[in-house]
Amino acid sequence: MAKFYGVIGYAETVEIKPGVWKEQITEKMYYGELVRNTRRLQTTDQLNDNINVANEISIVSDPFANENFHSMRYVEFMGAKWKITKVEVQYPRLILTIGGVYHDQ
Repeated sequence: MAKFYGVIGYAETVEIKPGVWKEQITEKMYYGELVRNTRRLQTTDQLNDNINVANEISIVSDPFANENFHSMRYVEFMGAKWKITKVEVQYPRLILTIGGVYHDQ
């Protein structure tokens, strides 16, 4: 398995003005392993197809990750930010499944 060291972004909804809420991203660095490395082209109505990956990254979790795994939004991998589509808890590790490219709001 290939080794992984990278950023995982967590989203927290904060009130920036009365009645106005926005997601604030907190980034943390993690070590882990690349469990599965695959890609898939998804045909769309647009000019170019979308590239999706179905990679799985197993990270060594810390207390923050264990308490906030539901807030994970993206992982930086191969120079891009990828959406985290699924998190599987296998203490002391978290298995992250990533999908399409993450777009900042």
